Amino acid sequence: MKVRTVLRDVAPEELGVTDSHDHLFFKTAVLPGQELDDEDAALAEVRAFAEVGGQAIVQWTPYGLGRRAAILPKISAETGIHLVASTGLHRAEHYPDGVVEAVRLRLAEVFVQELTEGIGDTGVKAGLIKVAGGFHRLEEHARTVMSAAAEAHHATGAPIAIHHELGTAADAVLDLLVDELNVPPANVILGHLNRFPDHGFHLELAARGSFLAFDGPSRANHATDPRLFDCLGALVDAGYADRLLLGGDTTTARARFTADGPGIPFLLTGLRPRLIRHFGEDFATSVFVANPARAFATAWRT
Repeated sequence: MKVRTVLRDVAPEELGVTDSHDHLFFKTAVLPGQELDDEDAALAEVRAFAEVGGQAIVQWTPYGLGRRAAILPKISAETGIHLVASTGLHRAEHYPDGVVEAVRLRLAEVFVQELTEGIGDTGVKAGLIKVAGGFHRLEEHARTVMSAAAEAHHATGAPIAIHHELGTAADAVLDLLVDELNVPPANVILGHLNRFPDHGFHLELAARGSFLAFDGPSRANHATDPRLFDCLGALVDAGYADRLLLGGDTTTARARFTADGPGIPFLLTGLRPRLIRHFGEDFATSVFVANPARAFATAWRT
């Protein structure tokens, strides 16, 4: 079992304290003027995370959204932070006209290539497939992309992480990926569940064996901080502490720590102390160290 980082494959126990969902570089048509494309700002953000004890960041930026893959090894080497890059495809509205159409018929091929040979001509291998569902349903685009992700998973062993629109349709994703396409549930990471704070729904998802990611702390436009601890508490009480992941999901320039936003370090400076007070040190170790080590590690087949 290995975690595929931008520098090399590492043993799961090497990953350490992990931000399980974030973005160093991200450029989308739905957030004009808030692109994450500044190399110096990204480097400063990662250094700030390292200074407060962070050791790994999983970047969920997929194909075509400004990943800046060639820069990631330099940032990793200079900061000592393990970085995991992503392949995959987001919802169609995130892309300029023509981008999705150009790759739609060869998505699985693109995903496998980026996981095994490298992103473009950078030689930087992705360690994760990131895809996206729709609001309360999986439209044709989502089903097509997820089917390609499942094919790429079966070829490589790569884990699959899902953006759930406002935290919805995670059950439909498991119906497709796990029940229909035979992806093991332990290789599926369900993201943004904090945006749909339905405890019963979360418990149903956890019972199906996937990892549950709660990401985007301090996003004022989502039901994140005010209900996060209630959501986590319900899952902990039901015995699912070993399925939980936490991430910052920094997607805009103004959200960076270096721009006076919460940024990536907030996970450890603001959130972790509260988690320890509410749930104990062992829980914090689980969500920041033990669980990511299992969620992002796989027996790579190529």
